[in-house]
Amino acid sequence: MNQSKTDEGFAHGGPADVVTETAPINETPEPVPAGGDEGLVGPDRRPVVTSERALGDFTTTPAILRLVPLAIFVGVLGAGISLALLDMIGFFTNLFYYQRLSVHLVSPNANTLGAIALIIPIGGGLIVGLMARYGSEQIRGHGIPEAMERILINGSTVQPRLAILKPISSAISIGTGGPFGAEGPIILTGGAVGSIVGQLFHLTAAQRRSLLVAGAAAGMSAVFGTPVAATLFGVELLAFEFKPRSMVLIGIAAATADGLRMAMANAHLVAPQPIFPVPSHAPLAGMALLGAAAVGISGGLAAWLMTQAVYRFEDLFQKLTGHLHWMWWPMIGGAIIGLGGLIEPRALGVGYNTIHAELLGRLSVDALLLLFIVKLVIWSGGLGSGTSGGILAPIMMMGAALGGVLGHVLPGASPGVWALIGMAAAVGGVTRSPFTAIIFAFELTHDQNALLALLIAATMAHLVSVLVLKRSILTEKVARRGFHVMREYAVDPLEATFVREVMETDIYSVEPTRTLAEVYDALGEGTPERRQRLYPVLDAQGRLIGVLPWSVVLAGRADRNQIVGEAMIAPTAVAHPDEILRSVADRMAGLGLGVLPVVDRAGTGHLDGLVTQFNLLQARQKLLEEERRAERVLRLRRVSARTTNYEAPDDPGGSEHSSDEPPCEVIDRPANAVVAAERGDVAANSEPPVDPDRVP
Repeated sequence: MNQSKTDEGFAHGGPADVVTETAPINETPEPVPAGGDEGLVGPDRRPVVTSERALGDFTTTPAILRLVPLAIFVGVLGAGISLALLDMIGFFTNLFYYQRLSVHLVSPNANTLGAIALIIPIGGGLIVGLMARYGSEQIRGHGIPEAMERILINGSTVQPRLAILKPISSAISIGTGGPFGAEGPIILTGGAVGSIVGQLFHLTAAQRRSLLVAGAAAGMSAVFGTPVAATLFGVELLAFEFKPRSMVLIGIAAATADGLRMAMANAHLVAPQPIFPVPSHAPLAGMALLGAAAVGISGGLAAWLMTQAVYRFEDLFQKLTGHLHWMWWPMIGGAIIGLGGLIEPRALGVGYNTIHAELLGRLSVDALLLLFIVKLVIWSGGLGSGTSGGILAPIMMMGAALGGVLGHVLPGASPGVWALIGMAAAVGGVTRSPFTAIIFAFELTHDQNALLALLIAATMAHLVSVLVLKRSILTEKVARRGFHVMREYAVDPLEATFVREVMETDIYSVEPTRTLAEVYDALGEGTPERRQRLYPVLDAQGRLIGVLPWSVVLAGRADRNQIVGEAMIAPTAVAHPDEILRSVADRMAGLGLGVLPVVDRAGTGHLDGLVTQFNLLQARQKLLEEERRAERVLRLRRVSARTTNYEAPDDPGGSEHSSDEPPCEVIDRPANAVVAAERGDVAANSEPPVDPDRVP
């Protein structure tokens, strides 16, 4: 094949090759004014005209501002519905256990019904099963996985009836003694409100997702008075991204809900914050921090136990399929709950008063152990049966019980403080959201002197949990439905790589005057040119005037008269050297293309190269190399100190000094005491020169 390559790597087949000169990618930048701010960080080396100057740390646009009023509205609605759910729980608890009409939130453990109380959870399970069967099956479960599924699968859309059926079914389930928390149903209900509001407007799925999570965070913030933890929970667990477009709306909704809650607390309508006040104590240090690590490890193992218990019960109930309709399963779960309530009544209901008693250190070791065991069995059995209820409050209770038990043997703090640390460890281990666990425990108690211990415990629990569990209790249900959830977030390498770094410059181009038969003959079988599959068509000045797909060459190879200029097509899209690969990948995906010509941005149409879908993988390859290639950058070597004989200088006064008694202080460096660091294979084993005339 008669072919020559230009200096820029472009090839033109045939004898009529045209040598073109590629425009430089980087133009000379404007000079930096002396004394300007740029001088502090060096000159700006970006070209004057380039899309690089439009790039920023984030991609959020001013369009987010029109969603801010919606986030505030969602925060108000989420807070109102969440507080109404607590009132409904209080209403059903008072009705079934105390035969009175009141919305005051109370615990079932003070009832005087005796053994007859066993039928209350069974009746609650029957009602929930009927609501799920004839209302919406989506009310089953503890809420958070269902919210995640709405986000991942259904474009963040939620059926409006779910916003009504979920809180009612959860209120009945918890009000009849269910050992569940209200936060899971509140999160799903608040998310449903946010989704419904988003569906009323012309929004994208990503924008609806932000509003859905904002509603969920608003509900959690209103119930617990923890706006920061609610925001972190939404970002860490539900948003599936860490971007301002979602975090800002989530934070605004959570703050709005908490502001509304504080106003209601001032009017004595809800409990003031913090909802679990604890006595002050000295900052934890020393051995107490080692104890926090031990509690964290225990919390991580407890997270494994809780997760396994829930899904082992669920597997047991699944074996009833074909023998008993799932509508009746919550009745069986209710029987388990009722029996457990006869053994330890404090395990029934949301248990906020029991959690507070644990944090105050008012329960004995025997009571804590019994509470942990009974709560674990009835909670996992109830959830496994498919009833409606949340997981956060039970996890808090069991984690506090674990920490309280360990607190009777660990030094440095009271059992109540250890219960707080255990609560944070359990939440961090089960949800795999350590920052949420730390701030959540702090906002619930305002115990700032325990922050360092909370950090250690939640971190260790998170570490153990991710090592012993492939899925959390939240993501396992989504995974069982055939969807993969990834909880790790990193900067996309396509966002940090420019086209010019990966584009192909050694390419084969053709002239418009050549025939298709000549082009086909020039492309030998198995050659790199044949594998190129798309051939830029250039004029005499090296400007791109069209592209020639291989399929066109193949179809017209028998026509000896058809020329390239007649068969070429206009480029559907082009790329520029100063673009990031993310923009190019989006363009390729949107147009269904696998290769784009790269032209300069000056408007001359000068071809700089080609970028293919395989070039996009090079950005990922760099990341893989950073993650997989291990190397030792610094090496340590022991260097012996050199021994030198000291010669005294001439004394003008005539006095003499012996050679072993120098007239100045000499620091004797022992052998093997000097350690030099070397980078690569070059040892930094030389000492700085010593001036013999320098006398201190």
